[in-house]
Amino acid sequence: MRVQPVAINWHPALPIFAKESFLKAVSDEYGWLGGFSDSGKLRCLLPYTIIRKAIFRMVRFRTETISMVRDFDVSEEKDFLSGAVGHFRSIGADMIIPATTNTIFRAFPDGAEAAPYGSYVIDLSQAEDVLWKNIDRITRQNINAAAKNGVVIKDYTGPLEEVHVLIRETFRRSKLPFMDFASFRRFMSGLGENGKLMIADHQGTAQSFVVFAFSDYCAYAIYAGNAADQQPGANKLLYWEAIRSFRGLGVHLYDFVGARIDPEKGSKQESLASLKRHFGATLKRGYMWKYPFHPLKYRLYGLATRLRSGGDIVDAERHKLDGSGAGNP
Repeated sequence: MRVQPVAINWHPALPIFAKESFLKAVSDEYGWLGGFSDSGKLRCLLPYTIIRKAIFRMVRFRTETISMVRDFDVSEEKDFLSGAVGHFRSIGADMIIPATTNTIFRAFPDGAEAAPYGSYVIDLSQAEDVLWKNIDRITRQNINAAAKNGVVIKDYTGPLEEVHVLIRETFRRSKLPFMDFASFRRFMSGLGENGKLMIADHQGTAQSFVVFAFSDYCAYAIYAGNAADQQPGANKLLYWEAIRSFRGLGVHLYDFVGARIDPEKGSKQESLASLKRHFGATLKRGYMWKYPFHPLKYRLYGLATRLRSGGDIVDAERHKLDGSGAGNP
C-alpha cells in the first residue's frame, strides 16, 4: 500500500477529531495520511498531530484509521500502519506515543509496543424506548431518582473555569493529571460548534459536567467532572439526556471513550466499565500502541511519563497482550 499525505477534507460523516480546526488547536503541526491501493484508490485515512515538548518531537493520533471503503480489512490496516510508521520516520519524528483514549486501532505495526484497549459504544439508530430498555434496571432507577430529586440537565454556557476546576479535581481524586486551563480552552475552541458542554445542576450547584465532541459520525463523552458529594444518579441522568439529545440530532453512535480490557476486580477501572456497560453499551475491542524511532529519546520519554503519572496506557496494559504480535484483535 502506498502511504502519503493528503489534503484535509473534513465533513460531518467523519470523526470530529479529524477536523482541521481541532487538529490546529491541539498542535502546530498536523495533517492527514492516506493509504492508496496499487490502482490509486484511496482506501483509508489517518489524521495525526505532532507534539513538540523540550527535545521531543512526538506523533500522536487523535482518531483510529478511518476506512474509506467497505472491504478495508485488518490485514490491510496493519500494512497501512507500517507505511505510516515509515513516513513519520522519514520526517524525523522521535517516536509515536499512545493515541488519545477515543482512538481504538484494529491493528498495530510490527515493532510497535502495544496493549489491548477498548471503548463502550451505543448505536443511536435504535428507538428511544429501546435505548431506555437496554439500560440496566438499577441504573434506570438511579436516573429516575435523580430527576425526581430535582437534578436538572441542561447545556452549559457559563465560564469554562468552573468546568475545568471540577474536571481537574475529579482527575486528581483518581491521581491522574489533567491539562492546564489554557490548553483546555484551546481544546474547546478547536471543537467549536462540534463541542457541547452539559451540566447536571441541583439547586444552583454543579453536580457534574461532561464535555462532548460530536459530528454525525459519533458523539464522544470526552471528559467528566463530578462533585465529590454529588446528588445520587446526577451523572447518570446527564449521560441519559445526552444520549437522547445526540440521537435527536441524528448522530449515529455514542462513545463513552476508553475502557481497559478485563480490569482488576474492585478497581476504579472496573467500576467505570460497569457504569458504561449498564447503559447498554457494547465493548469495542482493539489496541493502543506506540513506536520508537530515536531510542535514547524514547527511553527519556518513558522515564518522564513514569515520573509524571506512573507510565502511559500501553505501559499499564501491555501485559494483557496475548503475545502473538499479530496486530489483530
